[in-house]
Amino acid sequence: MTYPHETVQVALGDRSYDIEIGHGLLGAAGARISPLLSRPRVAVVTDETVAELHLDTLRDGLAAAGVEMDHLTLPAGEATKCWRYLSETVEWLLAKKIERGDIVVAFGGGVIGDLVGFAAAILRRGVRFVQIPTSLLAQVDSSVGGKTAINSPHGKNLIGAFHQPSLVLADVAVLGTLTKRDFLAGYGEVVKYGLLGDASFFDWLEVNAPDLDEGDVAKRIEAVRWSCQMKADIVARDETEQGDRALLNLGHTFGHALEAATGYSDRLLHGEGVAIGCALAFEVSSRLGLCSQEDPSRVRAHLKAMGMKTDLRDIDGDLPDADGLMALMGQDKKVQQGTLNYIMARGIGEAFVTSEVDPDTVRNVLQDALA
Repeated sequence: MTYPHETVQVALGDRSYDIEIGHGLLGAAGARISPLLSRPRVAVVTDETVAELHLDTLRDGLAAAGVEMDHLTLPAGEATKCWRYLSETVEWLLAKKIERGDIVVAFGGGVIGDLVGFAAAILRRGVRFVQIPTSLLAQVDSSVGGKTAINSPHGKNLIGAFHQPSLVLADVAVLGTLTKRDFLAGYGEVVKYGLLGDASFFDWLEVNAPDLDEGDVAKRIEAVRWSCQMKADIVARDETEQGDRALLNLGHTFGHALEAATGYSDRLLHGEGVAIGCALAFEVSSRLGLCSQEDPSRVRAHLKAMGMKTDLRDIDGDLPDADGLMALMGQDKKVQQGTLNYIMARGIGEAFVTSEVDPDTVRNVLQDALA
């Protein structure tokens, strides 16, 4: 069966690049990447889970175009986004004599994409890299837009650089090997796009998202295309997050605090934190009179219908109190001159950035959610 092949361009002048979205792209990776190469070799960095499932397919796809591959395999999981594995990756790339004209391939989910992108940014003051995202979350979000980073004990993604990839290959075939939990965590980022800027996309998801979950390939391609197009348009307007790009952080201020509170562990995956964070952001918006009371109810109803974490009580184990969570939110990268910027909503598809949010309202929403 043939499936649609979509291309979304991220328009950044001489640093523009394509996001290719389709089914079976790993098998054609050599043909896609070859035009970028000064010599027929690439350095691939992946994690143990992805390597076991997909590395042979990628190797064969590269070899079909005469491209050789060296690879480094790192442990899977959020804890890998740290100085230790950044250093290991950079030193391995240097040992492999990767030059500025070469290509580094980030082959994995958001953790690998963020870490390898950052390694590429600092290696020889910047080498080119290609993103081959293997999770839904990475395909619709972290692989696009050039944000690269590792985590610190002080917070998530606080050490990093903007470094755009040269190409993104989003092969929805690999999504078939995700666990249901990982797929739904990625869906937290998909639904975010409808909530922040396109009510018609949220309408489409309310009807079609169950088919995405069940493996409908054409609808998965369409959902990834729609999400990537929205992100590409925002990144083209505001590459380094001086304004509009902050909209992409809908749900993230709450979500990152919850991830920190749970120790960046399997208690809460990033996309789960984003989904809960979106529900909290709409609840705060409603209490501030920015949007109707129906909007947060509709958001939570959809998340629940998908079987997703929706409330703080859906997180296993103890959480800090409301003041503790607000202290963690204060470490957010969106803090400017000591003031935290929030992403609030005037309705579904109508998010905006503001620093004028009453902290007592946020505290009350958190207290109610914890209760």
